[in-house]
Amino acid sequence: MKAKVHITLKNGVLDPQGKAVEHALHGQGFKGVSDVRQGKFIELKLTGSDKAKAKAEVEEMCKKLLANTVIENFSVEVTD
Repeated sequence: MKAKVHITLKNGVLDPQGKAVEHALHGQGFKGVSDVRQGKFIELKLTGSDKAKAKAEVEEMCKKLLANTVIENFSVEVTD
């Protein structure tokens, strides 16, 4: 199984990397871009066959290590 984790900053949290990307895109002529937010994507290979158990385990990983839940949101998707 594989787990895909998307981590993004919560609304209202300043995203300086997103602002830098937005500024660079404007400099490249992409003027129709605004409110750029940057996040993280983590892919994990898992053993086992119980998707619900795997998802719960990866969510626990996010809460303990992968995401800073004070300022970040995360979502987990488990696939075969």
